[in-house]
This record gives sequence, C-alpha cells and structure tokens, in this order.
Amino acid sequence: MRKIFTLTMRGLVTVLPVALTVYVIWWAVHSLELMLRHLLIAFDIVSPAHYWPGLGLLAGFLVLLLVGSLVNAYAGRIALKYWDELLGRIPFVKTLYGGFRDVVSLLPSGSGDRRDLQRVVVAHFGEVRAIGFVTREDVPAALAARDGEDLVTVYFPMSYAFGGYTIYLPRRLVEPLDISVEDAMRLAITAGLTAAGSRHGSA
Repeated sequence: MRKIFTLTMRGLVTVLPVALTVYVIWWAVHSLELMLRHLLIAFDIVSPAHYWPGLGLLAGFLVLLLVGSLVNAYAGRIALKYWDELLGRIPFVKTLYGGFRDVVSLLPSGSGDRRDLQRVVVAHFGEVRAIGFVTREDVPAALAARDGEDLVTVYFPMSYAFGGYTIYLPRRLVEPLDISVEDAMRLAITAGLTAAGSRHGSA
C-alpha cells in the first residue's frame, strides 16, 4: 500500500508541473483572445458572423508590430518621450504608469537598452550569501551624496512570491556570479530547490 502511495505521489509530482504550465498558457491565450475578440466586434472592425478563432491574436500581433515600428522611428521616440512626460505630471497616474513601465522594461526588447536584469551577483551579509541581480550600476543622487561610497542597485527576489527587495549595497560587498540570469532567478524563486548550471562565483 505504501509503495502504491509513493508511486502515485511521484506521478503527481511529475504530471502536476506540466499540467499547470499548460493550463496557465491556455488560460492566458484564451483570455487574451476573448478580450481582443470583444474589442474587434465593439469597434465594428469585424462582425460576429465573420469572426474566426485566432483573429484577435493575429490583430493584436499586427498592432504590436505597428506600434513597435512607430516607436522605433525617430518621430515615434520623440512622441513617446512627450507621452511619458505628460503622464508623469498626473498625480496617481504617474505612480501606476511609472511602476508598470519599469516592470515591463525588464522584458528583453532587443533595442540595446540594457535595463533588464543583466548581471547576477552574490552579496555578502556577514556569513550569509544571497543571490541578487544588479539593475543599475548607480543609485539615486541623494543617497550617493549622503553615503559617499560606491553603491550599486541590487534586486533580491522573494522565494515563491511575486516580489522582492531593492537594496543599495556598496560595490565591495557584491561579486559577479558565474550563472545565467534564468538559472539564478529560478534558483532564487524556488528557494534553492531547483538545480542550477554553475554555482561558483568568479572574482
């Protein structure tokens, strides 16, 4: 009986991550398709009778391609800059928009703007070591002027949670870690339960 229970739990551990991954991807795609379908019909771009599955996703892809092309142009970048400045003057809106913009900027855009989590480091807190990600090689001017030390901005993700801590550390307390960003993030958010390719730091 115990062996049957053990084999069942091993099967569950094997199947459950795959099932949850498939479900989350299906839910995200289905929700996006449903939302875009409502938008296309609401704006009379297509009638319900002529709508076919996948048209919403195709329309969304084309819109993103068009917006990306416009923003990539010089005039588009200028317009985007003024748009950011406009939203930055509106109370409450600037807080939401700025936060969402900064989070989304972590996504790889291929634009050469190195704002994402590019460098993995290990931080020293006495005898404790923590894996972090350098998000900026500098810190706010007020903080730099007050401490008078060479500081870097390091993000420490929380295990099994969508969150983390941003800490300004002296550069001497962090050292590069020979590990990819993906492996380090997986190692951090799973509380060390997952395996990583390389766990040795380099000086």
